[in-house]
Amino acid sequence: MKIKNKKSLKFKIKIFLSVILFGVLVFIGIQAYMIAVSSKYIMELEDVPITDAVLILGASVYASGNPSPILKDRLEYGYSIYSAGKAKKIIVSGDHGTIEYDEVNTMRNYLLEKGVPIEDIFMDHAGFDTYDSAYRAKEIFGAKSIIISTQEYHMYRAVYAARKLGIEAYGVASPNKTIYNMPYNNFRECFARVKTMYDVHIAKRLPKYLGDKIPLSGDGRLTEG
Repeated sequence: MKIKNKKSLKFKIKIFLSVILFGVLVFIGIQAYMIAVSSKYIMELEDVPITDAVLILGASVYASGNPSPILKDRLEYGYSIYSAGKAKKIIVSGDHGTIEYDEVNTMRNYLLEKGVPIEDIFMDHAGFDTYDSAYRAKEIFGAKSIIISTQEYHMYRAVYAARKLGIEAYGVASPNKTIYNMPYNNFRECFARVKTMYDVHIAKRLPKYLGDKIPLSGDGRLTEG
């Protein structure tokens, strides 16, 4: 009886370890695949083609209303893309889920101070994650081609999601910096890539909010709120 129990326990352990190993291999494979697929669309500013819009992805805003270092760098690179004539419009996409917390108006105000015409800035108030931002860029604003402005560690996932959603997407990445707490961001990003793969290929989920279409051919002031 004891021998049977030992054999049964060993078998269960082997199954458990096999499942763990399979999961680790899948996890690593997703990272490698997403980076490989997206890398060829991440370019230097001078090499990227002209597109409908630059999509600046949101990040934390301080209680003072100032953008965090990550968001500030995304805004600076997004502005550079627009100023170079590589994008006709700018979409600022972030979290404006409450009155108290507002990424998109902070982003727009920053760009207005840089001299961007108000009508060229379209605010996406429901860009709660990268997938939602890409989905809404296509479905709400009618973007067929975009250049994404974010950091390198985040760019692979952003470009991958946008392209799988049917947008001709490119990336001009701002460099990763130690001030961003990169160990945490890299760790989090690995799991976020797995979630994006699930969202795109399995769940095929809709964003939390959609809404009326506001084409980029119009006036960005229609997105005020």
